Amino acid sequence: MKAPFPSNEKQRLAKLLSYDILDTDTEHGYDDLTELAAHICGTPISLVSLVDEERQWFKSKVGIDATETHRDHAFCAHAILQDDVFEVPNAQEDQRFADNPLVQHEPEIRFYAGAPLISSDGYAVGTLCVIDREPRHLTPAQREALKVLSRQVVNQLELRLRVKELRAEVQERKQIEQQLRTTQAQMIQQEKLSSLGQLVGGVAHEINNPTTFIQGNINHVQAYCDDLLTLVAQYQADYPEPSAAIATLYDTIDLDYLKADLPDLFVSMRNGVNRIKNIVKALQTFSRTDNVGVKPVDIQDNLESVLTMVAQSLQVQQITVEREYSPLPTVEVNPGEFNQALMHIIVNAIDAFDGVERDDRTLRITTTQETDRVRIAIADNGKGMTPAVQAKIFDPFFSTKAIGSASGMGLSMTHTIITQAHRGHLTCASVPGEGTTLTVELPCQHQPHSPQALASMLPTLTCS
Repeated sequence: MKAPFPSNEKQRLAKLLSYDILDTDTEHGYDDLTELAAHICGTPISLVSLVDEERQWFKSKVGIDATETHRDHAFCAHAILQDDVFEVPNAQEDQRFADNPLVQHEPEIRFYAGAPLISSDGYAVGTLCVIDREPRHLTPAQREALKVLSRQVVNQLELRLRVKELRAEVQERKQIEQQLRTTQAQMIQQEKLSSLGQLVGGVAHEINNPTTFIQGNINHVQAYCDDLLTLVAQYQADYPEPSAAIATLYDTIDLDYLKADLPDLFVSMRNGVNRIKNIVKALQTFSRTDNVGVKPVDIQDNLESVLTMVAQSLQVQQITVEREYSPLPTVEVNPGEFNQALMHIIVNAIDAFDGVERDDRTLRITTTQETDRVRIAIADNGKGMTPAVQAKIFDPFFSTKAIGSASGMGLSMTHTIITQAHRGHLTCASVPGEGTTLTVELPCQHQPHSPQALASMLPTLTCS
């Protein structure tokens, strides 16, 4: 006869599943209890049986090879309906079990006694049972011992659940701690870069003022010099025989060389001033101290400003920059954050040449537009990365550099800025010994998160 389902079957099954024990390997703690139950009760078979939705599964067993049976045939399905030990003295004489395949065939059950495994919150998830092939009865002492041992099985299950919960709590705390460390490092790095931007912007402003003054007066100085040289030439024409003092001064200042060199000197001065102006423009583009929030920018102007900032490193490393710029629309970004992202990518590309012996060190920057997206590919032919390293480069605190020489936050922050703050994509392709390409994709029409919104999402940031 098939046992009915308990009235709380749904909750009972949920409790059983919460132990995460079904179909697990054998464990000595349970095996010791089944062996002790068989010994005390004097039976050849003893089981820790857990009653699932359609089967009973044996976590531990003594004297039987089977690992599970169908629930419809399970004596334990009847036992979990009881509060006390469920005992069947002679199954052949019990109409509920006389036709049961487990009685008619192997293991030929005649006697069964099962103590329900009742959880701390009242759900019977299975039994600790003993089985014999001969009819019999348990003594009161054996019944009591079977109940005590069943409680020990439940203690094992509850301990397992508590360990599972503790592990989950530890893992959650580790994740929270990691998120806090990541957020703290990102905020510190953001503050450093913000301070750097303000400093760069201030320096650029201070340089720009005297440079503008010099640039505005070079033409006047050249005109004054031309007038003076014209006057000298007129004096030479009117007074071809100079005095001894004038002749000596003429030789001392080498007037002929001065007249020949002065135009070249003014050209050099103009070139120098223009160079300073270009550097100042690049510094202002990078720092964006005059801009707050989102605005349309020329991506290639921003790239050039970053390249100007790292020009010295490029020169020292003897790296050639190859540009393949396509016409692009302006893209709406937060200029300060976006420039920081570009800086991290380019600095990492430069660092990829450390320890690489090659004459054709090249940094290739390509910009393209594809439908509604702008793509920036920054490729180096440096040392490249293994797949294992490549999989971690956007993880917070991960770095291949010596301890103390890098925070491991640069590319992590870049990934956050591109993907979270600007809803773009950042991908990496690398071959060891051949180089690395980092590709940024941004939507052309785009409203990135405000700095406040970005700050609010920092505690939940992850690296994809």
